[in-house]
Amino acid sequence: MKIKKGDNVIIIAGKDKGRRGNVLSVLPSKDKVQVEGINIVKKHVRPKKQGEKGQVIEIPFPMQASNMQIFCTKCKKGSRIAYKIEAKEKIRICKRCLTPLK
Repeated sequence: MKIKKGDNVIIIAGKDKGRRGNVLSVLPSKDKVQVEGINIVKKHVRPKKQGEKGQVIEIPFPMQASNMQIFCTKCKKGSRIAYKIEAKEKIRICKRCLTPLK
């Protein structure tokens, strides 16, 4: 999977299309990514202790990795990722402007 934790991504499909956010976690076995502030779902939580009240919380759910692209800060657009090997080090680069990603 080419998307890593901490990357800035833009959503290209789904109900949150066009929104940007940072990657919170990556689930490579399911090919899903959890993005901050994207795909928010309301979850009903039962009370754990006696006297405690149940509540409804909003949490970001993982979404399919194919519905997002890395956001390049130089060309200000979503882009695919290429790899370049320099000095025995694998570097991710933007395919639009060929600048290295952090």
